[in-house]
Amino acid sequence: MQYVTLNNGVEMPILGFGVYQIPPEQTEQAVTEALAAGYRLLDTAAAYRNEAAVGRALKNSGIPREELFLTTKLWIQDAPAQEHTRRAFDTSLNKLGLDYLDLYLMHQPYGDVYGQWRAMEDLHREGRIKAIGVANFHPDRLVDLIVNNEIAPAVNQIETHPFFQRTADQEVMRGRGVQMQSWGGFAEGRNDLFTNPLLSGIGEKHGKSVAQVVLRWLIQRGIVTIPKSVRAERMAENIDVFDFELTDDQMAAIATLETGTSLFFDHRDPEIADWLGKRRLDD
Repeated sequence: MQYVTLNNGVEMPILGFGVYQIPPEQTEQAVTEALAAGYRLLDTAAAYRNEAAVGRALKNSGIPREELFLTTKLWIQDAPAQEHTRRAFDTSLNKLGLDYLDLYLMHQPYGDVYGQWRAMEDLHREGRIKAIGVANFHPDRLVDLIVNNEIAPAVNQIETHPFFQRTADQEVMRGRGVQMQSWGGFAEGRNDLFTNPLLSGIGEKHGKSVAQVVLRWLIQRGIVTIPKSVRAERMAENIDVFDFELTDDQMAAIATLETGTSLFFDHRDPEIADWLGKRRLDD
């Protein structure tokens, strides 16, 4: 495994296992198999409704806590945001069965972002979270948060894949000391990613799959990635990406796949802001 060092000195695996859209009843088994395959970074969220299942898998794994890197995410909180953020954090921590988190992310750039962030800063100071960060923040929102708060986000997790490469975003993050993390690295197979001729051709040259090429492309860009699968053989394949390297020409070729637009939703779209901003979790 390779690691990145966050802006507060915490080391984070560059490749982990995500559980987005894995049903709770399948999550415990999936996480158990991911841990057996060698993953130590696990990424969940309150909104995924599977934190408790992740926690059961962790408890039964027998893996020492210090060898694991656990991330979960805070959903949008009503006022008073600081008080409710602490309550949401405690709920997530209890479901996971942990004493502390390695990384806590603000899931969406909506609501009382600053009240939520102040509570996260306090939890970090108390030693209950090793690092705090955000998700789905565009550069302007990210920089504004940094300028107006004491602790800068350690991570920004955003949609990143060969069709939406976020190179300008990465430059801003690099300049501000924020680690970029990808969600949707395989674009959920959209735009026929897994049969793309360019990616397939590169894979053939290395004896690797398209998925492995995409993960290697992200890793060589210094981007943390969290592929998801419920199939043990895919989990093993996805973590087997440290024995080859894409050439400069291959990296440049993949850059030509950029479309410049999201394949899912734009967080600057007023309708998306309205839809996501009004959503609340019931626990």
